[in-house]
Amino acid sequence: MEEDTSPLLDAINAVNDVFWTYLVIPLLALVGVYYTVRSGGVQFRMVPEMIRNLRGSPERAPDGKRAISSFQAFSISAAARVGTGNVAGVAIAIALGGPGAVLWMWIMGMVVGSISFVESTLAQLFKVRDRAGYRGGPAYYMRYGLKKPWLGALFAVVMIFTFSATFNMVQANSITDVVGNSVSAVTGDDTAAGWVAPVVGLALVAVVALVVFGGVRRIATVAQATVPFMALFYVLMGLVVVGINIDQVPGVLADIVGSAFGFREVGAAAVGTAIMQGIQRGMFSNEAGMGSAPNAGATAGVSHPVKQGLAQTFGVYFDTLIVCSVTAFIILTSDPTYGEEIGAALTQNSLENTLGTWSLHLLTFIVVLLCFTSVLGNFYYGEANLRYLTTDERALPIFRLAVIGILFLGAVSSLQLVWDFANVTMGLMAVVNLVAVAPLGMLAVRLLHDYRQQRARGLDPVFLRESMPDVDGVQCWDGQPERVSEPERL
Repeated sequence: MEEDTSPLLDAINAVNDVFWTYLVIPLLALVGVYYTVRSGGVQFRMVPEMIRNLRGSPERAPDGKRAISSFQAFSISAAARVGTGNVAGVAIAIALGGPGAVLWMWIMGMVVGSISFVESTLAQLFKVRDRAGYRGGPAYYMRYGLKKPWLGALFAVVMIFTFSATFNMVQANSITDVVGNSVSAVTGDDTAAGWVAPVVGLALVAVVALVVFGGVRRIATVAQATVPFMALFYVLMGLVVVGINIDQVPGVLADIVGSAFGFREVGAAAVGTAIMQGIQRGMFSNEAGMGSAPNAGATAGVSHPVKQGLAQTFGVYFDTLIVCSVTAFIILTSDPTYGEEIGAALTQNSLENTLGTWSLHLLTFIVVLLCFTSVLGNFYYGEANLRYLTTDERALPIFRLAVIGILFLGAVSSLQLVWDFANVTMGLMAVVNLVAVAPLGMLAVRLLHDYRQQRARGLDPVFLRESMPDVDGVQCWDGQPERVSEPERL
């Protein structure tokens, strides 16, 4: 990521500091702690149920095919979560905030696990039917649950811009970055050949177009096939690095804890910077509280909303406590010089220092898969929210072409400004989402109580709309999946 000291970048950073310090972080913490208490620590107590619910079979969609399964919906959200945030984002957090940023990433990930449960359960409760199964997300629970369609429209617009535009540009640029780094390692030239960016951009455009024009089922199939594969490879490499440097692990943990609370100065990073970087990069990676994962969670054909709420919560742990931690230990066991390298190149070079040049190229392959599946997940999030804004089918191919064009632009651009602007847009997303989650979240707690009661009786939990007759706006859960309902045009 190239240095940029423009006045515009300075202004965006100033906005970010105030916005996150006084609004986003306090709101995340308050809502996260509140629903951790009210749910009885659902994100800690029900981990076995999270894993169990990934194995469920989906119902039939109105077009006669299988609806999206719980695991496929989990894979779509994991595809968006596990990407450049895990490799480049964690590296940025460590480079700018020191090792202490990692601890704040872990802490916030565990606290906001309750928000992840609430938002994805609400997305299931207020989802709507379409011919491929279901769709939903914050825009839908704002419309039908909160009775504020204008807030849903605002969220949908911010969501489309953030994920389909800004985040996808970051993903495309990260692919170019790691491929260019590999090319430089092979040629011995510190500056990658000029052809790398446009060639990578064109290749990415071609492959993504083949997938996204196939619809949500193709996205789910590709995500289901690739996410576990590439994540396993990356985790295994990280474990190898930890094993080789096992003697350094106690010191690394001491650095993480010590610098997080200011007991140990590492890389001249202040405690406030560590907190800010850890929480920002953690949110960019695990997306809990942003309202993005519920868009995927709503697509699942499950028998009870809580099933997918639990499955999506497991995604936060998978992303933050496993994949992000792997990146952190790869970097920190290589004794990095803080501030000199930022982004995916820091992770690549740290891995190369331990395993050799071949690992740099293998990581390039893994990052390409990570970012590619993130692009697919981000695309679906945008499509789901576009369908909220309009029922005109002619808008969809235009949207797809626009996203593909944005990918190419991202591949050939320098994106420090976009990374910083992404902090503003994802913070805005989180605030708008939490405004709805805070008052609606007790519905998710009620659903959790119902789920636990049924499980205690040895039943496979099933929810019907009549079980909560006092709740208006529920579009599904009437026991008749063959009916198709579309939200009226805004």
